[in-house]
Amino acid sequence: MESDRTRLPGAARTAALAAAALLATVVPSAGASAAEPAPRVDLTVLVLDDGGSAVEAITSELRSTGVPYRTVDLTDPGRPVITAGFLSDTVDGRPRARYQGVVLPHEAAFGPDSAEHTALVAYEKTYGIPQVDAYTWAHPGVGLEYTSDGGFSGSLDGVTASVTAAGRAGPFRHLDGPLTFEDNDPAISESHGYAGRPRAGYTSYLDIPVQGGGRAGLIGEYVHDGRRELVVTFAYNRHQRQFRALARGIVEWLTQGVHLGQSRAYFSVHVDDVFAPDARWDTVRDCTPGDFDCADGDGAGASPIRMTDADARYAAAWQKSAGFTLDMVYNGGQGEQWKSEHGGSDPLAAQLIADRARYRWVNHTYTHPFLGCVQDTTTVPWRCAGDAAGTTLWMSRAEISAQIRKNHDWAVGKGLLVDRTELVTGEHSGLKTLPQQPVDNPNLAGALSDNGVKWIASDNSREPAQRAVGAAKTVPRHPMNVYYNVGTAAEMADEYNWIYTSRVHGGSGVCETDPASACLPAPLDTTTGYASHIVPQEARTALSHVVANDPRPHYVHQSNLAEERLLYPVLDKVLADYRALFADNTPLVNPRQRDVGTELNRRAAWDRALTAGKVTAYRVGATVTVKAPSGVSTPITAPEGTRKELLMGTAAFGTPYAGARSAWTTPEALQSTITLTLPTA
Repeated sequence: MESDRTRLPGAARTAALAAAALLATVVPSAGASAAEPAPRVDLTVLVLDDGGSAVEAITSELRSTGVPYRTVDLTDPGRPVITAGFLSDTVDGRPRARYQGVVLPHEAAFGPDSAEHTALVAYEKTYGIPQVDAYTWAHPGVGLEYTSDGGFSGSLDGVTASVTAAGRAGPFRHLDGPLTFEDNDPAISESHGYAGRPRAGYTSYLDIPVQGGGRAGLIGEYVHDGRRELVVTFAYNRHQRQFRALARGIVEWLTQGVHLGQSRAYFSVHVDDVFAPDARWDTVRDCTPGDFDCADGDGAGASPIRMTDADARYAAAWQKSAGFTLDMVYNGGQGEQWKSEHGGSDPLAAQLIADRARYRWVNHTYTHPFLGCVQDTTTVPWRCAGDAAGTTLWMSRAEISAQIRKNHDWAVGKGLLVDRTELVTGEHSGLKTLPQQPVDNPNLAGALSDNGVKWIASDNSREPAQRAVGAAKTVPRHPMNVYYNVGTAAEMADEYNWIYTSRVHGGSGVCETDPASACLPAPLDTTTGYASHIVPQEARTALSHVVANDPRPHYVHQSNLAEERLLYPVLDKVLADYRALFADNTPLVNPRQRDVGTELNRRAAWDRALTAGKVTAYRVGATVTVKAPSGVSTPITAPEGTRKELLMGTAAFGTPYAGARSAWTTPEALQSTITLTLPTA
């Protein structure tokens, strides 16, 4: 198997029937001699890239799910020429197809009369290799009538398409609801498409109603001339929700349901600062009292935001009705301090502890101190303090270790089920914090080791990649734009306006200079802005992570469950939008921090093995063989009914998801390879 990843010059029965239909297509055409042994098909995808967004989107899906692929840059004059020898050869006397599927920018990437086109057509016929036309127009050459013959051509923004019965029974069996094309900005055309009425040989998977009655296809399979093409007739990029929803099915069709890699819809939410109060945004001074850049005025402790016992009861009830579990990231010492300052009573803590089994709990240190360098707050922004010799002063290993240990012991004493391998430090402190602290606190790794911490949270907006901190690994988390220092929708909209409006509109103007930001055309109405603008935008952002096979947790703060309980509308919309579109066979996966860390760690090892060319994977008939470096787990997706070969006998492979079965797996005892037996029609 070629594993070069660089750019070079419904029901079980329904799923099984769909899998059999896919598998039946891999039989080579009659062009192969019956006397020849069955061909070997390597589990690698060939991507012929013209630099367009459609091919880039499909490539991103292959990369994120762990599917090996080889890219040929069609714009590079020094690229390999597509010939019979490039596409196939013979290994140990057996004909070999080097690629299990081919992605093209469109059906005529080389021109219909070119030698490269002829070689590719012959290859696909001989070995039964499918081809995806990433973006083309509706015309008879791809099995569709012209749009002028009762079809549609134009913007698809806001248009609702339907997955057909054939799509739901086949590669798009993970979807069951209507698919609405994004329309994020009415002033901009975001998706253009061509919907044509099907001709003979074309099976529509996604279509829309057209004038005059009937429906016209936007995605479908075109079978002709002994070949199969998946035809996509709308423009897209990898970020758009319509592509993200369809991406899994495109890969399933392309690989005929058998490929390396796997994908899940992950969603978990960390609620930081549980038991602690959070400071409140000052809508007059446009800052947060207690912050270094905000004069205290009434003081940092004035009117703090903290959950009540009623908020805790609401959280438990919401979890049950939503079918979703929150991760409570707690500060036991902050809770004890609150109790001592309020007559020795804390109804919030009592309620949360009574409901402790309903949540997952994550150590957030005992009193939430900054675990990095000693902060010199005489300047804004703060800087790391140093001694007389200019050496940076750091929180000590003993102090960090005590914060971790005391919080863990506090939780154990309260009966909270906490995993000592997981840690979230206050403000992700201890880890490097640019620009003031460009390196980790050198005492952090030792303190983590002292307490058995293996997975330490980091901020995905600063460090999206997992990395080592001593013997531990980071788990990047997505910050949600529901601020820690607001308890009401009006406060949230006010702070949002300060950040995202220009100076002329009364904002901070940060959005005018930040290349990653964009200014609002006008301030939000503080009465309605949260519900009308912020909630749908934040839900859309979170859902984009969910449908992109991104396991990283999202994080918010306990203040978001207090007062007006701002978090719930966002979560409700994420859950509702996901469940309305995806089938029951593709449920949300709600991993805890250690599981996310393990997933990211496995992915990194797998990517390294692919990049180094140390993975061999192929299928011969109904047998799949995979060999990877010792100690590297392999992600595999296969149809329902697939069996894994054991030393003696077989066992069902993987776990069911999205109408297929998949898993990270390794060879069994005394085996050096993974061998799977696929179901047959």
